[in-house]
Amino acid sequence: MKNWKDKIHMNTTFKSKPLFVSDNAFGLFFEMDKDRCVYFKPLNESFSSSLHENSKGTLLYFEREFIEEDDEEYALDILSLFKRSSEGVFQIAAKEFPGIRTVLGLIEEEYNTQENAYLILKSLLKVLLLKLIRQLHNGYLKQDVHQKRVLLFLQLMERHYLQETSGGYYAQQMGISEKRLNQILKDKLELTAKQVIQQRQVTEIKRMIKQNAITLKEMAFYFGFESLSSFSRFFKRHTLKSPSQFKAEFES
Repeated sequence: MKNWKDKIHMNTTFKSKPLFVSDNAFGLFFEMDKDRCVYFKPLNESFSSSLHENSKGTLLYFEREFIEEDDEEYALDILSLFKRSSEGVFQIAAKEFPGIRTVLGLIEEEYNTQENAYLILKSLLKVLLLKLIRQLHNGYLKQDVHQKRVLLFLQLMERHYLQETSGGYYAQQMGISEKRLNQILKDKLELTAKQVIQQRQVTEIKRMIKQNAITLKEMAFYFGFESLSSFSRFFKRHTLKSPSQFKAEFES
């Protein structure tokens, strides 16, 4: 992958907003010395407010490209790991701690390598995440028809979320009722179809604001809003900032 270092960030101090990493990135922060804790940042969300800037530990941000989303054996486990841990933090078990520390060391070594590190980094990241999944879930999530439906929904949403924002559309495409789709998503991701779609929209809006290729008014119509004011209300409801405020903060 070209420019893979724009897709991953690693540091020994906590930074809530590192350069070059988008909001559409996962985040992990390990406090390895005393409490052996790991903090989680799901896509388009933030780390726990209990974390302070410049705290010492191991910080790891990575974009979605580093997750093999077409690997059905563990793609949903990753989403579930971050969603179920989004309330904050859990302590690494003593028996898991040496292995996790070793993998983090290997990731750091490859991160500082200039050539041919992408595939190795991706493999090491997978090992790290599977170790965390094993502790949090006491094994991997049971593979069942509902897990496959969640993956199908996510694939459909990624193709159509700009045009189709109703959960009913995706339920119809999948041959189930909207109520059943929401039940499955709530069980697996703790979100409804509408919440997942809106989360994806907000992530894309942030990305486009940062690109600064079109005006906010053009962006509003691009996302299907009838006016700039309705677009602004939607964005502020999810981020607590207006699009113009978000844009100004990014450019400052």
